[in-house]
Amino acid sequence: MTKKKFISTFNKEAGVVDNINHTVSQNFGYKGLYGGMKMKDILARLNHMGSTELAANLFRATQTEDKLRRENIKGKQQANQTHYEVGQKVRKTIKELGGTMPENLPAPESIKKVERKLKSEEKKALKNKSKKKTVQK
Repeated sequence: MTKKKFISTFNKEAGVVDNINHTVSQNFGYKGLYGGMKMKDILARLNHMGSTELAANLFRATQTEDKLRRENIKGKQQANQTHYEVGQKVRKTIKELGGTMPENLPAPESIKKVERKLKSEEKKALKNKSKKKTVQK
């Protein structure tokens, strides 16, 4: 089961019944973890997180799911508040441990960008190799 489907299942149990409300709940979690930043502010980061940032987000998501279930939280407003509070607590823990806030972590390059860069470097290397052969003849 994917993380999104996993969290979505428990959001539905809490009364967050459709994709729009699920996205709103997730946005509250991001706002808590990222110090008030919204999903749209961090969207570019979401697909290119490093392991530390990914782990913080997964921890936030799993702890939110556990809290929703354990405390039998129902209703959109209460679910949203839970997402936000858990995000804030994860952020507070990172700060207390002396860690880097997730929005300040370096975002790794996208895989496609790295692949393009490698292909470009390979082409350059092949051109240089063929030029050397021509000059040596």
